[in-house]
Amino acid sequence: MDPAQDSSKVTIADVAREAGVSKGLVSFALNDRPGVSAETRARILQVAGTLGWTPSLRARSLSSKRSFALGLVIARDPEVLGSDPFFTSFIAGVETILAPEGLALVLSVVPDVSTELATYRTLVADGRVDGVFLSDLRQDDARIPYLSELGLPAVTLGRPDQPSPFPSVSIDDTNGISESVRHLAGLGHRRIAHVAGSPAMLHGNRRRAAFTAAMRDAGLGDGQVVETDFSISAGADATRRLLRQAQPPTAIVFANDPMAIAGIGVAQELGVSVPDDLSITGFDDIEFARYVYPALTTVGATPMVWGRAAATTLLGLIRTGSADDIELPAARLIIRGSAAAPTSH
Repeated sequence: MDPAQDSSKVTIADVAREAGVSKGLVSFALNDRPGVSAETRARILQVAGTLGWTPSLRARSLSSKRSFALGLVIARDPEVLGSDPFFTSFIAGVETILAPEGLALVLSVVPDVSTELATYRTLVADGRVDGVFLSDLRQDDARIPYLSELGLPAVTLGRPDQPSPFPSVSIDDTNGISESVRHLAGLGHRRIAHVAGSPAMLHGNRRRAAFTAAMRDAGLGDGQVVETDFSISAGADATRRLLRQAQPPTAIVFANDPMAIAGIGVAQELGVSVPDDLSITGFDDIEFARYVYPALTTVGATPMVWGRAAATTLLGLIRTGSADDIELPAARLIIRGSAAAPTSH
């Protein structure tokens, strides 16, 4: 057989014919099963390599009862999701682990929690995924006992507030919010507001609690908090509301970078100079945070690293039945140009 032929058409039968052995023996050799001598295994592998044979994902699935795919179901408005590069970077991190192993990621964006639960059941019934990433953890998250009941392996992105049979991959995001408040207070800011994320999500609540605690520690009271859905438009609206007050804040701590960047734009629209009249900090350190003007002071949450760690943990759980919790390095403040001492108090 011509080695230059289309490798996608090379089958186990082709390898068996070229090596002069049975298809069963080729299957055993290629799947590293016992019952094949070292010499024969080496010859079969050499022939397979010469012919350009690659394993069929469908055949692997049928023989192993695995789908060779992982799932990520996100219950958010697609427009909100599309404006937040966190998940793009997280998925890129996941793919750095899956792609070299020939594994796939199945992504579903759904409008609400009930649809999300139904999606998990469908994924299991159809055998489409071997495990899932559980993001945007909620209070008393119904998905955790539900996935356990379905027998679907999972890794949670963050520590849940309830008993969970699944490993978690977490990062201490409270540290970054606390550092942001301390930095702003150290610059001389006394009126500091927080544009928070959704209170339905654990990380939104954690960041809000960290903000309030840091404000109290700095002797500044609880501070003003505006809740949002993490979207760019909500961040812009919150900024307008805050800046149109009789006594607007001189600094705003945003729960993510897209809202913070929107805040810079709104401030300029209203004739408020950043950072002279208003200091702004974000969270996540998305790539273009350093390219806006002024460059965004933000908290580095390393979503790509999170994606790699989560994929490695989930694959370990699927293959061995257990995996340890992973605690990533705490998110730290990255100081750039969008925060400075206030020009007036």
